[in-house]
Order: sequence, then structure tokens, then C-alpha cells
Amino acid sequence: MTGLSVRGWATGVGAVLVLVGTGTWVMWPPGVDGRLWGEVRPVIEARLAADSRGSGYGETVPGIGARWFCRAEALELAEHDGRVRAGVNTLCMEYGARDQVLLECGGGRYPQVVRLERGPDDGYRVVSREEPPDGAGNAEWTKTHFGFFAESETEDPMSSAGLEAEARTYFGLPEDAPIGDC
Repeated sequence: MTGLSVRGWATGVGAVLVLVGTGTWVMWPPGVDGRLWGEVRPVIEARLAADSRGSGYGETVPGIGARWFCRAEALELAEHDGRVRAGVNTLCMEYGARDQVLLECGGGRYPQVVRLERGPDDGYRVVSREEPPDGAGNAEWTKTHFGFFAESETEDPMSSAGLEAEARTYFGLPEDAPIGDC
């Protein structure tokens, strides 16, 4: 009888350890300061859109007024002496419009490291952006540029629904305007 209760006790302790270990992994804090993210996110997204100009197929199609729309999700965020290092997932989509149809012309999603500095006007400006190389080096780049927990989140999908809504508004289209290809 003693062996059975020890075995049951050991099983119970083991189960608790697994639950605590799993809970700790799942609930690991991302360390993202919401106030700081609110300040740097618009600056990052504006820079992403500006840097995307000139690289899309839609910009070569006459009459659709193609434009880039970008969003970023914070994976890591650290500030020190007015400098910020933001590890982010990014999604940039190129949209145009013709005949009340939103046209999706291209896009891309990948992690980046963005460095910002606080300027004299107390706002931030992007001083550098790093993104993974094309091809096989992508996984190794991500591993060396992101912490363990953030690295696993770089593969999380990002929805383009917000960018589609922003593009419809920009082009003066109704909320339910259909989406087509360039």
C-alpha cells in the first residue's frame, strides 16, 4: 500500500510540475511597454511604407494609384538612453483601386529589427532597419537577432484585414468593396 501512495504522490507532483512548467512558458511576459510601443509603432510603420515605395508591381500599372500599407507587431522592445531596439513582425501590402474594386498588387511579411532614437522634438526617428536575407539564411538570422520566445513568434501569421480597411478608406471605397488582383 505504501508503494502505491508514493507512486500516486510522484505522479501528482510530476503532473503539477508539467502544468507549472507549461504555464510558465505560455505566460512568459513579452516585455513590451505599451506606452513606448504606442510612440514608436506609427514611426516604424511609416518608415516601412516609405521604404517599400518603388518596389511594387502595382506602381507600374497605370491608373490604379497603387500605394503601400504596412503594420508592425512588437515581439521585443527595449529602451535605453533615448534609443529603442524593436524586434517586430512586419506585414506590408501594396493596394490600388479601379472600378470600385480594391486591388491587391503584392506584399510581404517578415521579422525585422528596427532601431530608433529620440529626436530633439521629443519624437522618435528610425536610424536603422535589419531584415533577414533572402533564402536559406533566414532562419539563422532570426535565431541570432531575436530572443528565444520572440523567435518562435516570428512565424505567427499576420492578418491583412486592417490594411485592407485602411486601403479602402484611402481609396474612398465602401467597406464591402471586393478585392481583386492587379
